[in-house]
Amino acid sequence: MVTTLDEATLARARRVARSVPDPELPMLTIAELGILREVAIAGTRVVVSLTPTYSGCPAIPEIRADLAGRLAAAGFADVEVRTVLSPPWTSDLISPEGRRKLAAAGIAPPRSRSEVAAGPVPLTLSAGGPRLECPVCGSADTVRTAAFGGTACKDLYRCRACFEPFEHVKEI
Repeated sequence: MVTTLDEATLARARRVARSVPDPELPMLTIAELGILREVAIAGTRVVVSLTPTYSGCPAIPEIRADLAGRLAAAGFADVEVRTVLSPPWTSDLISPEGRRKLAAAGIAPPRSRSEVAAGPVPLTLSAGGPRLECPVCGSADTVRTAAFGGTACKDLYRCRACFEPFEHVKEI
């Protein structure tokens, strides 16, 4: 059990927290997804701050339990996991490694704000959707087939060149 929270111990707590996978996108860690905001010390407590991808995200209780469990298994008995809504999460917080892992798993990563337009990124739920490159063959001849995928933050596409279906993480 950890009794001293020095810089080395804090660094270890950060490593443990950064390694927790996202339950909906298990190929990504919560750090790569950009929802892990901070790991800090408050007295003898490790305090972890998370920002959900959207308010009401049903995965947050599971992520909170997984974080607390992994930190407890690493010897951190006193852990607090906070939900922080400001500043809000945006898809621009997904790390380059996270984007690479999404594409490698056959999920089209969200485009960055600079690829979409200046200013806020509109969340459109119409049938058109953006033109995306297929993560399987790279073709831009793709069509959105559904506004929602396995979760509200993903939509479904099909490639007209290789005929493979794929998911896309929406730009938020």
